[in-house]
Amino acid sequence: MQKVNYGKILDDKLAELEKSGRKPSLLLHACCAPCSSHTLWLLEKYFNITLYFCNPNISSESEFKYRLDELKKLVREMNLDMEVIEEKYNPEVFYTLAKGLESLPERGERCQKCISYRLEMSAQKARQLDSDFFTTTLTISPHKDCAFINQCGAEISRKYGVEYLYSDFKKHDGYKHSIELSRQYNLYRQNYCGCIYSKLNSER
Repeated sequence: MQKVNYGKILDDKLAELEKSGRKPSLLLHACCAPCSSHTLWLLEKYFNITLYFCNPNISSESEFKYRLDELKKLVREMNLDMEVIEEKYNPEVFYTLAKGLESLPERGERCQKCISYRLEMSAQKARQLDSDFFTTTLTISPHKDCAFINQCGAEISRKYGVEYLYSDFKKHDGYKHSIELSRQYNLYRQNYCGCIYSKLNSER
């Protein structure tokens, strides 16, 4: 099966929007400030963005609040005029999804269920807000399965009737740029994805 170039699909979509002069609305699921930095830098020109912080996987409430505060700080520091919508911290949702999958590595079935849940919540919120598109910052991470994220987003898009914005934000040195922006804005860069299992693996 031929590998899909999701980065080129995104490039083509942005070029199409630039040519049309249209600036549609986008519900952007944000996992954290560092992953959002390059993504916002890239997309803000083309979309009216609403950020959506829905991350029940994060391993403690204090960590959840810290990452949310850093995201809000980033929006202020970048002088972006956009709303940050947050879901309440509800880790039981994640632990129910992860039951029986605790020992699996990142990118495995536990990770897929977690991503699928957050994308579905994002699509629901996008439909509620009547957004033109929804997507997630997660494809910027070299530790995530970009193909799975995009395929999952496309399936959920069909279910909820909101267009999914395909992406591979790592392209064009996106991940490297996120590190540079994190330094520029003095952002907290965590060394694990978010859940207790990724944290324990990082500590090992």
